Amino acid sequence: MFGLTSLGIIHTAISLVAVATGAISLLRQKEIAWSNSIGKTYVITTILTCLTGFGIFQHGGFGKPHALGIITLLVLGLVYLAQKTNSPFGKLSPYIEKIGYSTTFFFHLVPAITETLTRLPLDKPVASSPDDSLITTLVGICFVLFAIGATVQGIALRNKLSQNV
Repeated sequence: MFGLTSLGIIHTAISLVAVATGAISLLRQKEIAWSNSIGKTYVITTILTCLTGFGIFQHGGFGKPHALGIITLLVLGLVYLAQKTNSPFGKLSPYIEKIGYSTTFFFHLVPAITETLTRLPLDKPVASSPDDSLITTLVGICFVLFAIGATVQGIALRNKLSQNV
């Protein structure tokens, strides 16, 4: 199906859950948070997406998608540390948590755009390769939207924290 292996189908299904729950969380609550079930679902499916992705080698050996999976797991590790009571990040912890989760959501969008546009429609995919200028443009637009959203999240968090002092 769509040129996917069995592992690729499982990986794609899990990643679709991650993207959907991340989007719902960001739209409803303006953040992804471990403190609620949708946030937990997002984090768990994001980890599973990374882990299942390590077994997919459609374009040869270790590549950019695998590196992105490692970076995503590292960001989630930083977020985990930031959530600890005795976080090594001190006053930066809430920012690392909030913006870290949003960063991982942006990371999901890169392969989502790339894989969708290089596979669909089946008879003549929209993009010829992962390096197609359309993909680069769309990922760039998503990055700008992420940067704006992360800035808004940071300002809102700063305002909230300053009111609690």
